[in-house]
Amino acid sequence: MYGDDLAFLRAHVEVVELVSADGRARVAVVPAWQGRVATSTPAGPQGPSCGWIHRDQIARGIRPPEERRGRLEEHIHVFGGEERFWLGPEGGQFSVYFAPGVPFDFDHWQVPAPIDTDPFRVVRQTATEVEFVHEFRLTNWSGHVRAARVQRTVRLVEPDAVVEQFPRDARAKLEAVAYETDNRLTNVGDQRWTPETGLLSIWILGMYPPSPATVVVIPIRPGDESELGPRVRDTYFGAVPPTHLRVTDRHVLFRGDGTRRGKIGISPRRSLGCAASWAPEQGILTLVTCTRPRGPARYVNSMWEMQADPYDGDELNAYNDGPPAPGLPPLGPFYELETSSPGGELAPGDTLRHVSRTLHLRGEREALDLVARRVLDIGLNEIEAAFR
Repeated sequence: MYGDDLAFLRAHVEVVELVSADGRARVAVVPAWQGRVATSTPAGPQGPSCGWIHRDQIARGIRPPEERRGRLEEHIHVFGGEERFWLGPEGGQFSVYFAPGVPFDFDHWQVPAPIDTDPFRVVRQTATEVEFVHEFRLTNWSGHVRAARVQRTVRLVEPDAVVEQFPRDARAKLEAVAYETDNRLTNVGDQRWTPETGLLSIWILGMYPPSPATVVVIPIRPGDESELGPRVRDTYFGAVPPTHLRVTDRHVLFRGDGTRRGKIGISPRRSLGCAASWAPEQGILTLVTCTRPRGPARYVNSMWEMQADPYDGDELNAYNDGPPAPGLPPLGPFYELETSSPGGELAPGDTLRHVSRTLHLRGEREALDLVARRVLDIGLNEIEAAFR
């Protein structure tokens, strides 16, 4: 329940809550976690909590560096949260998650402090909007320094404005919570960011509670692979088996059950700018969309390897958590929906912008089915049948 999660969060960290005019749609934002959306609800304090939060990690907090050695916190603090700000690329010669020259393996992977432990500063706040700023310096795997400033605004969208876009027969039967994050990355150094020395991208990730029947749905552009490339990239953490992945000419379906670690990616040539999930146990349909460039763009490659093409990256990703190796516990478990901007070729003072929008819908199944067919071109019965 949202009210329980909000009370728990407030017992450990400062929370900024954004609330709709009728008091039902609510979004909980944590400045200490880079302006992260921790969770949200369409139905007030007694409504469902749409985000996944890691209570054990939150209760432990951020330990001193010497106390993190040999623990997961040495690499990342998994606080959870349904929409967080990160940077790409994760792997490759321009990665900012691996120190210069080290191997691309989990022992050497380190989420940088600016997107793990650094708080973002609140510079403006209203009942439905909060804005953050943070400045930092990072060095990529190839040794090139990036001095940057982030401006991030989290904005709640009034539910009536959201539901209005859906079929008339569905509107009165739906509850909604929607928000967008406006993310801007500025080069505040004195050197231009070039493809030859490494570009940074804005990477937005949302963590959600898994369940046996949850399915991620990503519509894709149909067409021959000789023209558009593969329908999906499924080799980030080893090939995803058919038990967890189904691919058609128009859709990629991926289980969000939190039992098997795997990740998929959709290239900008295949992407339609939308990723979704259907969680029948909760009765929640989640839709995530993002702004897209008008023309060709370089998307950074996050594969954990030396890359023949560092800009053969994905626009959309989904991740299903599970044990990273036999005998080890999962990070959560949870599942993720992710969007990325192109890499920013920024001169000093230039800014890269990426807006990501998240919408959770709850209501009568018939109404949710109408929305799924309108937005995703697939019905709820078809989604549920994918892994039966």
